[in-house]
Amino acid sequence: MQEKTIRILVEDKKQVEAYEETFNVQMPKVGPDGKVTGLPKPFPREVNGVVRDGYRIYELAKKAEETGIPVLNPILGRNSAEETYKESLEMYKMADQLGITVFHFVHAEATRHIDPLDGRELIEQSRGKGGITPAGERDLVQLGAGEKHPMRVNATGDTPHLTIINSFIAGFDGTDIGPVIHVHFGGRGIHDYRTKVANGFKALEVCADNNIFVQTDSHKHLNNLDGTDGMALAMCLLAEGLAVKAELPRELSALQMNVAGINLIADIAAMRAFKQTMWSGSLVVVPETFQNPPADLIAEAAHFARMAVSAKLGGANFFRPKAAESVGIPTGASMAKAMWAAQNVFENTYSVELNDPAIEERKNEIIAEAMAVLKAVLNLENDPESEEINEKFWQKYDVEELIDLIVAAGKTGVLDAPKAGGWDLKRHVKTHRDKDGIRRYVPGFSPLGVDPGKCAFTEEPVKVNGVVTPTRKEKVVLGTVGADAHVSGINIIKEALEGAGFEVVFLRGMNLPETVAEVVAETGADILGMSNLLGLGMDLFPRASQRLAELELRDDVIVVAGGRIAEKEEEHSYYEQKIKDEGAGFLGVDGFFGPGTDPADFIRWIEERLAERAGKGE
Repeated sequence: MQEKTIRILVEDKKQVEAYEETFNVQMPKVGPDGKVTGLPKPFPREVNGVVRDGYRIYELAKKAEETGIPVLNPILGRNSAEETYKESLEMYKMADQLGITVFHFVHAEATRHIDPLDGRELIEQSRGKGGITPAGERDLVQLGAGEKHPMRVNATGDTPHLTIINSFIAGFDGTDIGPVIHVHFGGRGIHDYRTKVANGFKALEVCADNNIFVQTDSHKHLNNLDGTDGMALAMCLLAEGLAVKAELPRELSALQMNVAGINLIADIAAMRAFKQTMWSGSLVVVPETFQNPPADLIAEAAHFARMAVSAKLGGANFFRPKAAESVGIPTGASMAKAMWAAQNVFENTYSVELNDPAIEERKNEIIAEAMAVLKAVLNLENDPESEEINEKFWQKYDVEELIDLIVAAGKTGVLDAPKAGGWDLKRHVKTHRDKDGIRRYVPGFSPLGVDPGKCAFTEEPVKVNGVVTPTRKEKVVLGTVGADAHVSGINIIKEALEGAGFEVVFLRGMNLPETVAEVVAETGADILGMSNLLGLGMDLFPRASQRLAELELRDDVIVVAGGRIAEKEEEHSYYEQKIKDEGAGFLGVDGFFGPGTDPADFIRWIEERLAERAGKGE
């Protein structure tokens, strides 16, 4: 009983102890003789008067299949248990009014993306933002959350197995490991890609050992990085292979995917491709958010409603309603409205089987690419048939062999996406979202080692920028600061700066403010650009400026920042108005550019500041 979990606790004893000390929660103890104490019994077990069990969630998935109505999977987690519970009661009240049971996704604070043994300093400087704390999980259950509506918590990052052990102790029925394979989380400045995949496998073993429902992997994350549906399916199937080797029951495994709401045929084709091929017992469908949300939140809500239609007609088991909002963490009231809207769509959308030949054509196209990717990753002689990708198929592989194959594929450019975040992964792919809403490869830039004949290419004119040679003397350092791995926005700014002729030193995600300032000094940069989407700018941005001042460089460097000033919807407008009234100096920067910034406006502002400095120098 719990042999895998005990083995992992013994192997990672130092990490477990660091987690306990860093997050101030009691973890299982490993004695000198290797004996483990303090590990609760596997699910099902009673926690705070309620029997918790991952199969509680699978029962909801089966109900969705019977009724044809996806189960709502609303997301809400705040910085304390008390606040999370208070806001969640608004959601639960709406669920009662609708007569439904929901599957509550409790968002966790971003510091848990980082290994507490190797990244404690970064964790401690970014605490309390992005969602609930590890200690807060335990308090939340004791307050009464999860009694009627089962819960899962996100455990993505460098050491997801530690987060899952904490949530298991707390009494959460489920968790979200994914992405296990996706290149988005390969190396966040702490771990390389292999360690990330290996720790993902440990997380799957913990879930298998303790009957925890798990979102094993995610099409959504690769989609957010401009990856294709076929590549995302292949990555999810590889993660399922690891789940099989971890002995996770298929009933406790789910995959997640985005739908865009742009093209109903494309959305349904992607869902059918997954449902035809996946081993997991459940499909979680998530609306694709606007990259630049409209100012009119009613318009944004309508955008999400389109995707609820896709989820129902595509046969999703779970659907995550999204609250129209200006920043990341919604209120309970706004999530309750989103729940009402999605359920209204589900109950009033006529169920019909769509058999447009374009759906079948696109579905087959997605599966063909996925099978070609698997052939390249697994060094097969021929493309496998989708029907072959089952439990028996994965049992042929040794665990270490499968991990080695996956890692090699990431490092040679087989597993790839345009905005992949792993520092040790080979990058080649370029894609383009066509007018029909489908993302296809740009000719000449399909995944390395994958048969181009099995990939879909855009026929729309796309300008591909080659290696950009700087034409200006000024140099820019860019990176996110704090426990923040969101690099999509700063990637856009990087491309704009390079296109304008600047040399860019790109630090990607997860940097200490002092580090980015010191890189400015080392490289002789003229501009520092920082980003934080967790609402930590007030704490972190001034520290970079302070370090520049200590290095006697502050007056010589233009310092700009982006992201979110506050993480919570109700706080954000105050700081936006403060910037309009007073400028961005209170943030310790010369200019602030939040979500929705036009890169051309940013470049224009930078060029004006440089011209002003040149004028003063003359």
